[in-house]
Parts: sequence; structure tokens; C-alpha cells
Amino acid sequence: MMLEHAEQWARHLKRDVVALWIAARDPRTPWHAKALAAAVAAYALSPIDLIPDFIPILGYLDDLLIVPAGIAVAVRLIPIELMAEFRREAEQRAARPRSLIAASIIVFLWLLVLAAVAFWAFRQFR
Repeated sequence: MMLEHAEQWARHLKRDVVALWIAARDPRTPWHAKALAAAVAAYALSPIDLIPDFIPILGYLDDLLIVPAGIAVAVRLIPIELMAEFRREAEQRAARPRSLIAASIIVFLWLLVLAAVAFWAFRQFR
């Protein structure tokens, strides 16, 4: 029973991510909701995590807490009737979109962190 509930919750989260992706592109969505929906959907749909899953505890923190919290806040900012329409449209979509722009931003951030660490190490051990 609990496993079935968790699977249903996960399906709803996936649907809501796609619905937020749709909401971010719809002109009827308020600008503040559109901005948050775009950010949450881009991160959730990115094939690369900001915190990789192989990092103990923190790697799954974004998947288990941050992304669902972002989805919940973004959904509350969108008018109920619009969100219902976006959810129906999301359920009809066969393919889940991907955010290559968000993946690029995450790779860029990781490269920046690596460059900063290299710069620090160079200055420390010179």
C-alpha cells in the first residue's frame, strides 16, 4: 500500500514537472510563477544534477526535497484552472522534454568550481 502510494506520488511529480514546463511557456501564467516554473522545470528536466547522486546524502537531497518543494511552490503560484489545464496537457504528452540549457548551466557551474579549486591549489602550493 505504501509503495503504491509512493509510485503514484512520483508519477504526479513527473507530470507536474512537465506541466510546469508548459506553464513557463504559456502567456497566461503570471510572470513570477512563470519564472519559478521555468527554473524548477529546467532543473528537474536537466539530464545532469547540480549535486551528483554519487555524493552521499547530498546527492539525493535535491531529488527528494529540493525539487519536490520547488514543484509545490511553483504549482501554488499558478492559478488552479490553468494548472489543471497544464496537467491535462502534460498527461497527453508521450515524451518528457529535456532541458539541455539547464544541463549546460550546471556543467558551466561545475567547471567554475573546478577552476576556483585549481586556482586556490595553485596559489597554496606555489
